[in-house]
Amino acid sequence: MLVTTKQLLTKARKHGYAVGAFNVNNLEVLQSIMAAARALSAPVIIQTSEGALEYAGLEYLKAITLVASKERIPIALHLDHGKNLDVVKECIAKGYTSVMYDGSSLPFAENLRNTKKVVGWASKKGVSVEAELGAIKGKEDLVSVSEREAFFTDPNQAVEFVAKTGIDALAIAIGTAHGPFKFEEESVLDFKRLAAIRKLVSLPLVLHGASGISHDMVTFLHKQCSVLHDCVRVAGGRGVSDANIKKAVKLGICKVNIDSDLRIAFTAGVRNALLEHTEAYDPRVILGESKKLMEQVVRQKIMLFGSKNRA
Repeated sequence: MLVTTKQLLTKARKHGYAVGAFNVNNLEVLQSIMAAARALSAPVIIQTSEGALEYAGLEYLKAITLVASKERIPIALHLDHGKNLDVVKECIAKGYTSVMYDGSSLPFAENLRNTKKVVGWASKKGVSVEAELGAIKGKEDLVSVSEREAFFTDPNQAVEFVAKTGIDALAIAIGTAHGPFKFEEESVLDFKRLAAIRKLVSLPLVLHGASGISHDMVTFLHKQCSVLHDCVRVAGGRGVSDANIKKAVKLGICKVNIDSDLRIAFTAGVRNALLEHTEAYDPRVILGESKKLMEQVVRQKIMLFGSKNRA
């Protein structure tokens, strides 16, 4: 069933777990997410970035999500990192149940003003709004923030921002990063800052850039890489540890965004299918293993976030 992120995250906030928000670019990714959600009876957020809309088309992505919504699993259709106000407005008008406006790289006053405008549009349609305060470093899809441009969320600014915009969820910056190269060493998050924000802000908090970049999956991705000459693919990637994710959820994170982990699983599956089935030219064979690996990733995240049996 299709619901808003406000409905999903209000329940998650009350019961102390997080809902996984998974980026979708094509049918196979969505099918993998839904297979895991169905198996574990977990709510999920299906999110599409502006880059995904350019690649696959808004109407196509909405259509396959509407098919998925006929199942009993509660899902939300969410715009991730909407920076273009025209795209945000179009998603609201065309049936998305949730949008994120990302003005995090703008001056505070401009971010606040634009976010308030989006809330005004969304409220007329019953659409949830997520916004971001603090800029998360890294590059993924159409989002690119250098280390120099990145900054953590100010707890006191968060109070003002939430009060003046009327948003339903707030994405915060506490040390995560977009893309597969989040940390040089072990992941370190500013839990003290998270606790301070949680104490001052009552609405659901969101963690972006939270993929784990599994060592096992990256190792599988590099299978026979000397033959394919692609040993540099995601080499040295390092993500957020499971322990840090668990602690973040315990401290009040209600929505966790996952994209890079799905991309790596997809690529690993395609590579292995081509290596193992050298005679294959059927896309169902080539993409089949990717679907299995992506479902495995989503299952693991659902268990990690504590959202199993929450549908």
